[in-house]
Amino acid sequence: MNILSALRFSLILVIAGLPAAGPCAAQAFPTKPISIIVPATPGGGTDILSRLLSPKLTEYLGQGMIIENRAGASTNIVTEFVARSSPDGYTVLMATTPHAVNPSLFRKLPFDPVRDFTFLSQLALTQNVIVVHPSLPATNIKQFIALAKARPGQITAGASGGTSAFLAIEMLKTAASIDVLNIAYKGAGAALNDIIAGHLQFQVNTTLAALPFIQTGKLRAIATCGAQRTKTLPDVPTVAETLKGFESNGWYALLGPAGMQRDVVMRLHSAFARALQSPDLAKRLSDMGVDIVAGSPDELARLMPLEIAKWAAAVKASGAKPE
Repeated sequence: MNILSALRFSLILVIAGLPAAGPCAAQAFPTKPISIIVPATPGGGTDILSRLLSPKLTEYLGQGMIIENRAGASTNIVTEFVARSSPDGYTVLMATTPHAVNPSLFRKLPFDPVRDFTFLSQLALTQNVIVVHPSLPATNIKQFIALAKARPGQITAGASGGTSAFLAIEMLKTAASIDVLNIAYKGAGAALNDIIAGHLQFQVNTTLAALPFIQTGKLRAIATCGAQRTKTLPDVPTVAETLKGFESNGWYALLGPAGMQRDVVMRLHSAFARALQSPDLAKRLSDMGVDIVAGSPDELARLMPLEIAKWAAAVKASGAKPE
């Protein structure tokens, strides 16, 4: 073998020993557990959905899912954490409606809700429901409004700050001209525990989180917040049947830091979509009032600016002032 041939042979060996790049690298993803960051305390709808998805994601991706609950600051701290994380696909955010609401509730955010993220999928939609403690003498929204007007400032509510549920209470106050105390919690789970214990009189929560307690009689559903009644609670009227035009629902979406590789994005999207659409989980979520979307990354990227604009109008209508 002459010198030129030897050099060529050596070069081939070096290239063969290099780690794979591009599509080949993406096929290896993931090689370690993935952290799903949940910007809420345990027990709320976001946490419940993440934990329902986790076993199937582990099965489909071949790696464990680490559910990290990080509540507080209306989701802004944890959202910034994800925005500043490595865009390698191992840290993703289970985002909810506050991602679109907060740009209107806060004068300055430490991140851009669009430019600082990779959009993976709008996972699902959920309808909000107004629930009261059984001790409150109101079985429907009309009775509740009358009671609130008779007891100005005395009825307490609680919801995770910055969420569609918290904002729905503010919208209800404006639309019905009632004075109730709306307490911002770090997470929906803590607020849910307090109303069950009787420390709060009512709250707005997702059907995903509240339904088990409605079914056992620990809470009473007096209205849902969608434009139409939900099949999960078909006998419960909407707020809009009493207050025309009232609507406040939520969604769940999967986000990652900006700059993620497209192949990794699609690997994650496919796994989450497959998990959501698996027959057993799909039925369970449907029974809990969750509508599966499993939208594409491009669909979510187009939707998010529209959601931000929609909630900006809702914040203005509610009378809530930016902090």
